[in-house]
This record gives sequence, C-alpha cells and structure tokens, in this order.
Amino acid sequence: MHQITYKNIHNRFKLNGIHISREEMFYVAYCFIKEGKPFEQHIGTFLLDWFDEKSYIELSTSGTTGVPKVIRIEKQAMLDSALATGDFFGLEPGNTMLHCLPTNYVAGKMMWVRSFILGLDMKFVEPTSNPLDKIDESFDFCAMVPLQAKNSLTQLKQKKIKKLIIGGVRIHRALEEELVKLPIEIYETYGMTETITHIAAKKIGAVAFTTLPNVTVSIDDRQCLVINAKKISKNDIVTNDIVKLISDTQFIWEGRLDNIINSGGIKLLPEKIEDKLSKLIPRRYFVFGKDDETLGEKAVLYVEGESFVIEDSVFNVLNKYEIPKEIIFIPKFHETATGKIMRNESVLSL
Repeated sequence: MHQITYKNIHNRFKLNGIHISREEMFYVAYCFIKEGKPFEQHIGTFLLDWFDEKSYIELSTSGTTGVPKVIRIEKQAMLDSALATGDFFGLEPGNTMLHCLPTNYVAGKMMWVRSFILGLDMKFVEPTSNPLDKIDESFDFCAMVPLQAKNSLTQLKQKKIKKLIIGGVRIHRALEEELVKLPIEIYETYGMTETITHIAAKKIGAVAFTTLPNVTVSIDDRQCLVINAKKISKNDIVTNDIVKLISDTQFIWEGRLDNIINSGGIKLLPEKIEDKLSKLIPRRYFVFGKDDETLGEKAVLYVEGESFVIEDSVFNVLNKYEIPKEIIFIPKFHETATGKIMRNESVLSL
C-alpha cells in the first residue's frame, strides 16, 4: 500500500483547476514571493516551508489569552489532521474547495495541506470580510471565520458553498439563528493552534461538539477540557475551556476559565451572559469582571464605540446575578491579528 507522506502531493490536487506537481509548486511559491500581493507572499513562504527538508512547521499561537508564542508542529501531524478532517466531513478527491483565509495563520495553512493530501481542486482568493462577493461558481467545501459567514449570508442562500466550516472565533447566537436557516451543511468547529485547527465540530443548531477520528476528550478537576489526540500531540492538551462532558467523544462548551467572574460567591460565565444578549445589543461587546468592594468582583458590560442608552429591559433575559452592575463604552476594542477580542487589553486601555 502506498504510504501517504507530507513530501508528496495527491495526484488529484488542482490549483484553480490546473494539475500542479510538487516540483511546479516551487515555481508557484517563488512567483508569489517575488511578484505577489502580501497575502500571496504568505502563501509562497508557506509552500517553501512545507516542501523543505525540515519535518516541522513553526506556528504562532493567537495570543487571545496570553502572549503569542511560537510552537513547532510536525508536518506528519498536520497530514494526520488533514486526513481526519477529510474523514469527518466526507471530502473526496476531486472535490472543489474555496480558500479564503490568511495563510500566515494555522487555519489558512491547513487548507493548503488538506488540498495537497486529500486531492482537492482548490481556488484561493484574497482573504477579505466578504470572500464570496465576486465568486460566480459554487464549491463543495470552504472554511470561514464568523464575520465572513455573516457577510456572505446572501451568497450562501444561493448555495455557493455546499459544506461550510466556521471557526477561529465563537459563533454568537444571533448569527447562528441566521445560519441554521440556510439550505447548506454548516458546522462550527472547535480547536486552537496547538491542536492544528479543529479537533471537534458540531452542526449549526446542535448543542454538543463531536470529536474528529482518533481524538478523545476528558475533563480535569477544574471542569476544563483535556484533549487526547496522539496523532497530533504526544502529550494530552490541557485547555482552559470549561465544558460539560457527555462522553469521551462529545462535549458542550460553556466558557473560558480565564473569564469566570466570582461575584459575591456566585460564579458567572461571561460567554453565557453574552449569548443571551446577542440579539439585543447592536454593537460588539463583552462581559468582564471588575474589582468591587462589596462583591469582590462584579460583572461589567463593555460596549465598543460611542456611548448610547441601553434600556434596562434589555437585561430581562438575564437572571438577577447575571445583570451587569455597570456599562462602560470603549472607543475601539483591542483584538488579535485574527480578529479575536482581547478583553483584558481592551479594559486596560481605558
């Protein structure tokens, strides 16, 4: 049996409809680096890294909850991740794929790896907030961040994508309610740089995430998710994500341990509060803890942009402990390069 290796390209792989060999990829890479736009230069750099003699790729973590760090990921692990994605989502050689994510981050890199390994016919476009804006044809598979999906609702109704995965940032309830109406297959994914993008996914509208092949999960004494994915990481990956465990392959995500607010002995999960408010506040916002003499910590609602009146009735969807004790407006939130809001930095900027 022919062994699948990261050094080879599947014989069904196409780039914009054209068969390209491993050797030809070097020419493509050099052209991108020398003559391409900035996003194409990132592609060229990754292609040279992927086909060099090293057995690993160096990746930067997002820095959402701490200082970004550079980690090494084995190319064989990236290959195994691509195979698991193909298996889970039923991708087959010759399927068409639209690539609209930046290749300088792990999610964009993995779209290339999936196309090489699974033999997909890939078209790539410049990463923008509305990637389907000038796309006429339809595709079997695509990955987006929530903002891209939100801006593509009209085109998605026209079935320009048959199977869409959304990750990078959590999908808020208001967007989920729009996505669940669409006549295509849509999944929310769960993962991080350390897990080489997603290790679990759930259909839009479902409650629980299901792990990909060869991945099992458990929880530690903090009720945080622990990931066992031997083909991706030799050691268990311990997260700060609070989950409700259903089985060793299913879990419900509830929030981040880093964000928990201990208000007068009541533990509040900001993400749950934010979800309940998702259709009621027309701006970006987040809930964060603030020191309080009486409660120790209190829940504060931070809203982006100029101040405006938020009626008390908006908070009727919350229980009495969840209602923010204060509303603070921040002109512009701090965010990572991938668009994740940096809560602590945003608060400290005041």
